[in-house]
Amino acid sequence: MRAVLLVALLLAGCGKGSAPPPKSTPATDLETAAISAGVIADPNSTDISGLFARDTDRVCIVPAALDFRIGVFVDYGDQQSCSGSGRVTRVGETLHVAFDGADGCAFDARFEGDRIVFPGRLPTACEKLCSQRASLAALDVRRLSDSVAEATTLRNSRGKLLCGS
Repeated sequence: MRAVLLVALLLAGCGKGSAPPPKSTPATDLETAAISAGVIADPNSTDISGLFARDTDRVCIVPAALDFRIGVFVDYGDQQSCSGSGRVTRVGETLHVAFDGADGCAFDARFEGDRIVFPGRLPTACEKLCSQRASLAALDVRRLSDSVAEATTLRNSRGKLLCGS
């Protein structure tokens, strides 16, 4: 009798299919995983206002009536520098930059949460913002401060406020 019961139990177990495998979640790229884990800031939800710097390169961004104001100062020494102010609008991780006083100096830069990167090639009109061999091409700065008040104090070598009113 035991043998019949044991065979019946074994046969009953064989008839049931195993549970379906859990649905796999789609693979995510490393940046998405790092944002989810809180390792890096989400550039889509980070305010672009603030002061950014690297060595002697400086960028300020402050809110304006319809968009943002941007100021840039790069100092290579020996009277080689770049300086300019203009407007910046944001679409996701793209910053649309247009400088005043240099018609045609407009381009898209990347915003990576706490970092701004200008493209390696800029319109030739951007050369008007620079002296001698200085350039704004491939400018790469990191957030120094998210304070708008601090960003408004950025000045060029002549003392002109770049993001101030």
